[in-house]
Amino acid sequence: MKLQRLWAVARKESIHIRRDPRSLGLAIGIPMLMILLFGYALTLDVDHVPLVAWDQSGTPASRAYLSQFTSSRYFAFQGAADNYRDLEHAIDTRQAWIALVIPSGFARDLAAGRQPAVQALVDGSDSNTAGIVLGYAQGITLAYNQHITLAEIQRATGTTPAPSLDLRSRVWFNPDLESKNFIIPGIIAVIMGLIAALLTSLTVAREWESGTMEQLISTPIRPAELILGKLLPYFVIGLVDVLIAVLMAVFLFHVPLRGSVLLLFGVAALFIIGTIAQGILISTVARQQLLASQFAMVSTFLPAFLLSGFTFAIANMPLPVQVITFVVPARYFVALVKGIFLRGVGLGAMWPDALFLLVFATVVAGAAIRKFRKKLV
Repeated sequence: MKLQRLWAVARKESIHIRRDPRSLGLAIGIPMLMILLFGYALTLDVDHVPLVAWDQSGTPASRAYLSQFTSSRYFAFQGAADNYRDLEHAIDTRQAWIALVIPSGFARDLAAGRQPAVQALVDGSDSNTAGIVLGYAQGITLAYNQHITLAEIQRATGTTPAPSLDLRSRVWFNPDLESKNFIIPGIIAVIMGLIAALLTSLTVAREWESGTMEQLISTPIRPAELILGKLLPYFVIGLVDVLIAVLMAVFLFHVPLRGSVLLLFGVAALFIIGTIAQGILISTVARQQLLASQFAMVSTFLPAFLLSGFTFAIANMPLPVQVITFVVPARYFVALVKGIFLRGVGLGAMWPDALFLLVFATVVAGAAIRKFRKKLV
């Protein structure tokens, strides 16, 4: 391999990129647009849940219980109802996600030491959100029960008993439990895989379709020099995309970057090399730009979005799907990026993930070089 020939191919590809400013603009603009969309639109936080209530009791006790919901940041009180028909209409029209029905004997039962049954009607069309909303309601009810119990004991004995168990929780790495803090690092991995593979999936196929591959074949250039030379300019573009994504994550969305910036770009470089080599391999096999771009989308974006652990927890997937995720490079890059961003861990704790990216980049680049043949057929 001669560096002079490799550099000549890289320079040729760079000139082609400069002559196509739209592709270069998309390579820079699409990551920024996707980060903005996912950062602002995609959230797993469930706050300000619309709530309606039918207070049949109308007593200070029932109003005190209801105020626990209306004063919470998790619920947004939408109004009162007078019958089940109004509650059903509010849930059907999505004006409310949860409806509370406080029975007429609520205060009387509390005063007599009995347990009044409060009904909660929850829209279960979104099972995950419904589960979270029910958890909020149960937590508020449990706190209200404890408050009443302690007040009764204090009234009877004149002393406030100490709780038998004092649970003090401390959330590590994401103390505010904001979903954007793990969505943004994860989407960086998904975007980098998509952009790198899409850009390079057209390189060799474009040469075949435009007829310039015959000229390259007639030169003394070797397959390794051609593949690596085409890889180099897109590798630089990929690093620029990573830099833009990291800056947006830190300064626009205020995601904490607790780990090493150098390590972050190091593992990003491994991932970019692997995905770029994958795109070149697809381009070499397909020889048609349309087919190559479609296959690149299917083989990079969909696995990265669905099987990397970015959107759905891998542990909750069926066992056969969990096995498939082991060959998805985005799975390891998502884990690395989240670990560096949020937990601030080093290579000593996550070296198996980095090792897989290194092996993947080496194997795929080698396969692309071996697959390319200086033949017309």
